[in-house]
Amino acid sequence: MNRGSAIAASALAGLLVVGALIIVGAMAVWTLRGGAPSPPSAVVAREVPPTVAPVAPAYGRGSEVVQPDAAWVTATSKRTGIPEPAMRAYGRAAILAGRDLPGCRIGWNTLAGVGWNESHHGTIGGRSLGTDGRPNRRILGPVLDGSGAFAAIPATPASRQWHDNARWDRAVGPMQFISETWERWGTDADGDGVADPHDLDDAAWTAARYLCASGRDLTTGDGWRAAVLSYNRSLEYADAVFRAATTYADRVG
Repeated sequence: MNRGSAIAASALAGLLVVGALIIVGAMAVWTLRGGAPSPPSAVVAREVPPTVAPVAPAYGRGSEVVQPDAAWVTATSKRTGIPEPAMRAYGRAAILAGRDLPGCRIGWNTLAGVGWNESHHGTIGGRSLGTDGRPNRRILGPVLDGSGAFAAIPATPASRQWHDNARWDRAVGPMQFISETWERWGTDADGDGVADPHDLDDAAWTAARYLCASGRDLTTGDGWRAAVLSYNRSLEYADAVFRAATTYADRVG
């Protein structure tokens, strides 16, 4: 992954509108290698998931933990096929972004598009995603030892707690963060006191923060494309995220 070196104003409590996200199909088309056109390049949130009242303990720097409305989570999970714990994580991240990063306007379905492409929402390789947002087995990327197409990224004392390699780093968790990026951006979103890349609640909010960096507005084609390409500098990857995000938005109507 190309994050770093290699790879939600209140909690909106009381919001009762259960909104779907839509795709802005009139955005300018951008061009891939060889001049082949891609799909429209912005996936836009018109509304965010509803919440229930915020609860303690706090996440991050004194902000309240938010809980997406359980009925919204269940209904959207059924329509999209996304596991409920993952749907909760993406919904919470969109709410937090709407509160803390209002200029970004990232949609839950963009995060779901990333999550599908990174790890099938934590279920890749026959894994299951627990109610705590953690896969039943850790998701570890290739060893980043410089072989083949992979960068050489030495492990650090901080990174070794997340993977099993004492010498080389690995991307970890459902959103596949490398340790350098996690050490800078990683955030506890569910108030358990630990910013854990193996916890999709934490990883989805961290991904939203990363995608929204540098004041990006993801309701614009350029902003959306730049955000996804900052996560992985591959046009094919950006197209795959777009297709997944569009599919999820279409499924909720």
